[in-house]
Amino acid sequence: MARPDTSQRILDIAERLVQTRGYNGFSYADIASALHVTKASLHYHFPAKADLGARLIERYERNFLAALVRIDAEGRDAREKLRRYAAIYEDVLGDNRMCLCGMLAAEFGTLPKSMRDDMRHFFDENERWLVGVLQQGKREKVLKFSGTAGEVAQALLGTLEGAMMIARSYGDVARFKSASDRVLGELGA
Repeated sequence: MARPDTSQRILDIAERLVQTRGYNGFSYADIASALHVTKASLHYHFPAKADLGARLIERYERNFLAALVRIDAEGRDAREKLRRYAAIYEDVLGDNRMCLCGMLAAEFGTLPKSMRDDMRHFFDENERWLVGVLQQGKREKVLKFSGTAGEVAQALLGTLEGAMMIARSYGDVARFKSASDRVLGELGA
């Protein structure tokens, strides 16, 4: 008999697999083996891998956005908010994982359309939050940048995601930290 938390355990294992191997780098057999269940029981919870992928993105976004709400609630100024935002990425990388949606973006062409749309929504929400923080920092005169807050938000998100990939390829979180510190320093954060 399946335990009531089986769906969450499936999602936990699948999330780690996507963050370490990519979406196309695991199968239901990998999850079934880790849980000591049959593949059929996985299909009961998530009929298709695309269903599992969509739920992963939804859960990851919900958790990530909750972290941003905490940063807003606890952060004093825009500089601190940006530092704490970058620390989320650094913590994930320090745990030998990648941003789930960053990994999915690398496999964009092979993902089901619904997952591509969900993944873009994750990035859109991140950019929306970053725009607000950048605008706050400019109003408070603690951040400096040229161009629009939207352009800077896109560049910042792309830099952090890219820095994760490069740092991972070297097995060196310090490379990420260096890139993050540089880009935030240029903003005045």
